[in-house]
Amino acid sequence: MARCVSKIMAAGGALAAVACAQEKPARIHPNVVIILADDLGYGDLGCYGARNVETHNVDALAQQGMCFTNAYATASVSTPSRYSLLTGEYAWRRPDTDIARGDAGMIIRPQQYTLADLFKNEGYATAAFGKWHLGLGSEGGKQDWNAPLPSGLGDIGFDESYIMAATGDRVPCVFIENGRVVSWDPEAPIEVSYDQPFPGEPLGIDHPELMYNLLPTPGLGHNQTVVNGIGRIGYMRGGGRALWKDENIADSITVHALNFIRKNKDRPFFVYLATNDIHVPRFPHERFRGKSGMGLRGDSIAESDWIVGAVMDELDALGLADDTILMVTSDNGPVIEDGYQDRAAELLGDHDPSGGIRGNKYGAYEAGTRVPLLVRWPGHVAGGGRSDALLSQVDLFASFAWLLRARVPEGSALDSWNCLDAWLGEDPLGREYVVEQAHNRTLSVRTAVWKYIEPSQGPEEYDWAPGSETGYRAYPQLFNLKEDPGERNNVAPACPEVVSRMEELLIKERALR
Repeated sequence: MARCVSKIMAAGGALAAVACAQEKPARIHPNVVIILADDLGYGDLGCYGARNVETHNVDALAQQGMCFTNAYATASVSTPSRYSLLTGEYAWRRPDTDIARGDAGMIIRPQQYTLADLFKNEGYATAAFGKWHLGLGSEGGKQDWNAPLPSGLGDIGFDESYIMAATGDRVPCVFIENGRVVSWDPEAPIEVSYDQPFPGEPLGIDHPELMYNLLPTPGLGHNQTVVNGIGRIGYMRGGGRALWKDENIADSITVHALNFIRKNKDRPFFVYLATNDIHVPRFPHERFRGKSGMGLRGDSIAESDWIVGAVMDELDALGLADDTILMVTSDNGPVIEDGYQDRAAELLGDHDPSGGIRGNKYGAYEAGTRVPLLVRWPGHVAGGGRSDALLSQVDLFASFAWLLRARVPEGSALDSWNCLDAWLGEDPLGREYVVEQAHNRTLSVRTAVWKYIEPSQGPEEYDWAPGSETGYRAYPQLFNLKEDPGERNNVAPACPEVVSRMEELLIKERALR
């Protein structure tokens, strides 16, 4: 198939194909493990040209599977990107999908049909581990963290979960397992607020001596509640023995993921393993310190690589490698300085987290959303291959639905297209175009040749991420990525016909709802 042109549509609850000559595959049920790294850049892995950090496990995975060079998250920030991956819907279609507070209510609503629902209804055991950042509970700011949450991941298709509510730099700093705070301490009941501090609770801004593990960048936040010697965003009281230690987060989520795989080795399983390592605050375990030449950020990449290796080793030990689709990717592009004094920029050396393309997390340029993607499925995906196929994480839903011959409810996964052949390395072209979203909701569209960024208002750089560039301009930007992969030469004034075609694509996408 030259292009992925088949979209899932509900027709009496059945999976239908539009303008597609493909025949449905035989019904098979491979295990699926998606390892979603956090803030891992296009150039942060050895198989993508990384310097000063070794990623032996990911590089081995690349030799056993396919390495993709034009794969995209749907957004250059976490919450909308993850929303799209799990729902098959662009986050910009809803107003409440921007970067979530730690006390946000559920952004994926229980009535939505998710990727986890898809697998669960095909007989899979389903689980989520690690960073969540998509809200919990029925209403933001109203959660009772001392009792079972009335709504959570169990309501959107996950049988089991062991997660962080939001990010490492936001309260609450506790793990939540199947809707309950892990190791909840009745002597230290939990209160959380993003509006005002709790009386008598010391804050990092007033007591810098409490932030003994990692200091925030002056004037950029991360100096409210202090947990484990690190300042956070938001206010929290209590927690006691439930509070996490940042250096143990990778071990905690990995152990739970491996236990789930072992427990379900005799039935198909779906694991969504969202690592936390490279997102700030970067505070890897002691055994990874000094593993790179780039300080805490590089050492966190090494820690993330260890997680990939641990999963690969477990699948091999259980004899499940050949029966498992293993994917490694990232939620958005890299950011270097992001609120803490971890010397990330100073120690970068000649390493380029963006891999030679322009931009970063938050922004509209390519490196904000173009992410590493590796896929291994022995016997189905050629080992050691590289593919330039144009892929978007929003298509995972429809692609897996097609593979499983699943029935999907009407109205689900509005933006997801079946690109299974491209995900498996068999279609060298992939999508006709991908849509990208920046932090301020500026949209871009990228084809095999062209990248168009719509006009928008906003700063050229965010205060909280010094050195980043947003790409926001009051005029159209158009780049020929074949001739100008670094997006340096805006050819919009010279190519009005191309600009018009690209604008029409965005108009068509916006009109779908």
